[in-house]
Amino acid sequence: MGAPPARKPQAVLFACGQNSVRSPMAASLLQRMFPQGLYVRSAGVKKGELDPFAVAVMAELGQDISAHKPITFEELEDWEGLNFDLIITLSPEAHHKALELTRTLAADVEYWPTQDPTGAEGNREQKLQAYREVCDSLLTRIRRRFAKAGATSE
Repeated sequence: MGAPPARKPQAVLFACGQNSVRSPMAASLLQRMFPQGLYVRSAGVKKGELDPFAVAVMAELGQDISAHKPITFEELEDWEGLNFDLIITLSPEAHHKALELTRTLAADVEYWPTQDPTGAEGNREQKLQAYREVCDSLLTRIRRRFAKAGATSE
């Protein structure tokens, strides 16, 4: 037959540099796929400000992240603990931080290098396109990863 399906995580943390673009997008996308079945959060190495382009791109998909408040790993740990069985890192600094934390946590860490669209040049539409590309790549990775764990691709 084939390899057994990957273990389906129950709690997933997405992490990036400032928790203002990539990780809130990814968390929203995954939460939409599994509104009941997964606990999904996001955090950053440093605290940023929620990016209006990220809000706009997610709104195009019918997902409202406008109430998202960026938080750091430390704030998340203080508020609710780091009780995740999978941490998906989207930036090098987040990956380093997650590996540091998981020396004392029983969590798997996966690194998904993801472009930071905040440096995109050009007019509003060109900048939005850079954010759409990040969103699309995250959605593709999420579908691929969580389909292996028994998820559907819808």
